[in-house]
Amino acid sequence: MAYLSLPAYIQKPRAVWRTFARRLAGIWPKGLYARSLLIVILPMVILQCVVTYVFMERHWQLVTTRLSMDLTQDIAALIDLSKSYPTDSDRETLTRIAQDRLKMDVEFLPKGPLPPTLPKPFFSIIDIALSNEIRKQIGRPFWLDTVGRSNFIEVRILLDDAILRVVALRSAAYASNSYIFILWMTGTSAVLLIVAIAFLRNQIRPILRLVGAAEAFGKGREVDFRPRGAREVRQAGYAFIEMKRRIERAIEQRTTMLNGVSHDLRTILTRFKLSLALMGGEDSDEMQKDVDEMQRMLEAYLAFARGDAGESSVKVDMRHFLEDICADAQRHGHDVKMSFTGDPDVAVRADAFKRCLTNLVGNACRHAKTTWIEATRDARFLTIHIDDDGPGIPADRREDVFRPFFRLDEARNQDEGINDGTGLGLAIARDIASSHGGDITLSDSRFGGLRATVRVPV
Repeated sequence: MAYLSLPAYIQKPRAVWRTFARRLAGIWPKGLYARSLLIVILPMVILQCVVTYVFMERHWQLVTTRLSMDLTQDIAALIDLSKSYPTDSDRETLTRIAQDRLKMDVEFLPKGPLPPTLPKPFFSIIDIALSNEIRKQIGRPFWLDTVGRSNFIEVRILLDDAILRVVALRSAAYASNSYIFILWMTGTSAVLLIVAIAFLRNQIRPILRLVGAAEAFGKGREVDFRPRGAREVRQAGYAFIEMKRRIERAIEQRTTMLNGVSHDLRTILTRFKLSLALMGGEDSDEMQKDVDEMQRMLEAYLAFARGDAGESSVKVDMRHFLEDICADAQRHGHDVKMSFTGDPDVAVRADAFKRCLTNLVGNACRHAKTTWIEATRDARFLTIHIDDDGPGIPADRREDVFRPFFRLDEARNQDEGINDGTGLGLAIARDIASSHGGDITLSDSRFGGLRATVRVPV
């Protein structure tokens, strides 16, 4: 079936939207707390910007324009009166009336050139409004200063025979108390943001507790968790607790079943051994070896199936822990070297983790002359590298060796000697590392052989 392509005028906006979405995802915060804060803060900031713009554009500018209009009308009236009464005594009377009634200092200066134009201030709403009104109502050359003295405005207008100098209060032409509205708005918003941040932190904390409990359970540690927070978060917490109970119950049932199977099979093997001991002879010796091998294989299978169930995590000194493993290998005649850096205190299931590392170290020792153990503990992970100078494993077979019952028949039999050739050594090791929340990887060693890396969170 052929698919019809979308028209170009639809494809292009979709491509632009996908590009924008990818770029936005790159800069968008990844954490729930940061995203929640943005969800609260962004609408409030946008609302404040819109309200401030509307207030500035409509209310503040309108009030300033009207005040400037009134001040210009008063100045225009003084100019008309000065034309009607041009004598010096009449102008003194105008000056007195302007000071007493209009709250303006008025002075008639000798005619001459106006001062040079001053640079406009950054926030020039009053300059624009007052200049427009002077041009509209008076229509004469003028000079305006709204910067020199912050509380006053000076206007000079060129008349026919003089220069009219007017000094008025800034509040007469400018809505000077409008900033109080912005201060109240920003102050109230800041208080509301602080309250919102506090509430969001309380809402996020139960989610973080749930995440911590899930991580601790994944590492095999004891979890003391009680659901708190909003209804949905509590529901997720109760679902986690129920899941934890089911997993523990399934593990307990499997362990109980395996213990029963182990007891029954061991009883039968014990009867075989007793019968062979009574029989005697060369044939019984060969059969005894087969029975012993069956018992070792049975122990290996049960150990793999049982895992490390029932063991709790404890703090161990990992440096001494690795030194003991090296000492055990050295007692068997192997050349093992060890180094450790970082804080040695690590919480692990001691017996299971020792078995994991013993399997890896024993496997390296069987196929190499020298084995190196390098361990590093940082703030997040414990990383242990086990290097050897043996034949190694082909890169395309390194994942296969972790499968249960898989054994290499070529250059290096990875599980030979581990669990007596059952093919479970690396499978058990990776299973133990996974139960600690980590993993095991294989790579090329700098010494020419194989490197096994165990990495578990701390």
